[in-house]
Amino acid sequence: MPEGSFPGKSFLKNEGDLIMKDYFGRDASSLKDKRLFLFDMDGTVNQDERLFDGALDLMRNIRALGGEYVFITNNSTWSVEDLMGRMTRLGIPTTPDNYFTATMATVLYLRKNYPGAKIYCQGTRSSVRELRQAGLDITEEVTSEAKVILVCYDAELTYPKLRRTCEMLSTYRDTPFVATNPDLCCPASFGFVPDCGSICQMLENATGRRPLYVGKPEPTMVYEAERKFGRTTDETVVIGDRLYTDIAVGLNAGTATVAVLTGEATAESIVEGDIKPMFTFESVKEMNEALMG
Repeated sequence: MPEGSFPGKSFLKNEGDLIMKDYFGRDASSLKDKRLFLFDMDGTVNQDERLFDGALDLMRNIRALGGEYVFITNNSTWSVEDLMGRMTRLGIPTTPDNYFTATMATVLYLRKNYPGAKIYCQGTRSSVRELRQAGLDITEEVTSEAKVILVCYDAELTYPKLRRTCEMLSTYRDTPFVATNPDLCCPASFGFVPDCGSICQMLENATGRRPLYVGKPEPTMVYEAERKFGRTTDETVVIGDRLYTDIAVGLNAGTATVAVLTGEATAESIVEGDIKPMFTFESVKEMNEALMG
């Protein structure tokens, strides 16, 4: 699509009526019927400790419409307690029910498939603590007793950690290899940093082993949020900035999807790519204006 051909408008007048329009001019009126709004975090509602303009108003308006917002994030660096602290600092009131993370999805997966197993984990101190609090038998040391090798998005990554994980993957090649999420990069104030997918690519280059990914785009988080709040697929919408995780998880779960252009996705990548959101907005601010229009 030629440069400058994107409408970039949230709503337009049509025969005297206010018609909700997204970035590409699609009628987004059906968003008013949604009651469960599942948001990605980094690149969608915030960037590090900065809340995007319009995010707080959007959360307030969702509640005013009788809806709920839940943050579904692949960022396994932070525990739910950490995330609640961040949202509190940013001015968004939350409880543990407002979150479903890749770590939580991984706990469900490991409990179902490897009940009671010892699990080797490469992750942050916060991730390891949350996994242990969930009742999993976690070790960070090389051992033949581990029945699963787990890698999380690790913002505290060190070379000794990588060496231990490579030793586990190389020495115990029949031990299943699981990772929290496939994201290649995570938004930062200056651009992006490597995420779990990139860490796993590094491990694959060294050991020849590729993990099974648990987080988005697998639909577990969406299903669990719908179950918790008693909402149907038709009442649910997923909002995010990354096509191959955020938008794909909504498509895999059969929900409506909204892409925002404040993170990884661009208008060009949406036009040219195979993964298509139902609606697109420049940011959550424009989404809020359309929702309340």
